[in-house]
Amino acid sequence: MYSSATTPSPTATRTALRPPTAAAGRPGPKQVPPSSRPVAPHGTDGRSTDARVPSGRAALGLRGPEAAPPVGGRLPLARQADGRVLRPPHRPGQVGGPERIDPSALQTPAVRAALASVARICPAFTPRQVLREGSRHILVAGTIGRAPVVAKCLAPQAVRSGHFEQLVADFHHEVAVYRAFVRHRPPVRLPRLVAADHDRCVLVMERVPGRPAARERHPVNAPTPGEVRALLTAVRTLNLWRPPTDVFQPRMDYPMEIARYHSVGQLTDRDAGDLRGLLHGLGHTPLQLCHGDALLSNMLLAPSGPVLVDWEQAGWYLPGYDLAVLWSVLSGDTAARRQISQLAQSGGTLARDAFLVNLVLVLMREIRLYDVPGAGEEQRIMIRRLYDDAALARRAVRAAVGTR
Repeated sequence: MYSSATTPSPTATRTALRPPTAAAGRPGPKQVPPSSRPVAPHGTDGRSTDARVPSGRAALGLRGPEAAPPVGGRLPLARQADGRVLRPPHRPGQVGGPERIDPSALQTPAVRAALASVARICPAFTPRQVLREGSRHILVAGTIGRAPVVAKCLAPQAVRSGHFEQLVADFHHEVAVYRAFVRHRPPVRLPRLVAADHDRCVLVMERVPGRPAARERHPVNAPTPGEVRALLTAVRTLNLWRPPTDVFQPRMDYPMEIARYHSVGQLTDRDAGDLRGLLHGLGHTPLQLCHGDALLSNMLLAPSGPVLVDWEQAGWYLPGYDLAVLWSVLSGDTAARRQISQLAQSGGTLARDAFLVNLVLVLMREIRLYDVPGAGEEQRIMIRRLYDDAALARRAVRAAVGTR
């Protein structure tokens, strides 16, 4: 639709095309005041060739000339309160429209402190969007030049937390893992390390386009069967990789974990004895490199395949630890659990026993995390499901001890 302020009616057009003698005795066209905008010239189809937006569009609720970009041009660049330009990143293969910029989220005290730490190691970092501002970490998406990156920092609230030393140790471990992956590239996709500050707990990584396989720790809706197969393939590919043994360290003291859950009453005397019996038979089993926190929220579904992120717990475990984590969170997907069990048993009796030990300990941890006072109805349903899964795992451990 075009405004009548610039496009004359058909009658007026025919009148303008008549010879001067044919228009004699008729009133001429309305005179335009010198201060008004002249009428734009028209092409052969009767449309205006002026690229400017007519003022009549504002009355229709459309953007005025000051908000409309020129033909073939770019939108105006958004700026923060301090005048820095927020440039949109160029991400090939990104699904969906551009992300919304929320400058107010970038001005909170915690985020500003995190950005100051990032600026020390990456002065060219331009923040764009706060992805997470939690009690442990702050994630800010931005760009360095035209490269999309993500900055991960330890949140100021973590300094006042009772688990501060453990959070710092986990952050230092993740930085060391990313640096090790620079020297020894794993056979799975992960973000590329850009910069890191070990002392200030700052990590800048490549931002890989994709979406998380799930938003929740225990998702209600599981990924599609094809996505589950791709995720399991990526995890198994990592588990079968054998980097130099001195690059990574063991991340779990299994006897201590069994004793801890036994001391708080989550494991009975028989449960603890069964697990120690299986653990004794696994004394000479080679450890396996695992992600350590293989939740669906730590896996991105990218166009090129699954991408694993958040490597704070990566290291050596008994075989099947990542599979046990996936089994524990995929409670609503019977087919996926069947695939995981088949993968765990494909390595033989020792691999099966290691998977069962991991599974019991993982389920004890999940119960300890979620079985807290004040849980809502949805959380109570999940807690009951976790207890049912734990009872099933105990019976499997008991049967495995009986076969040995």
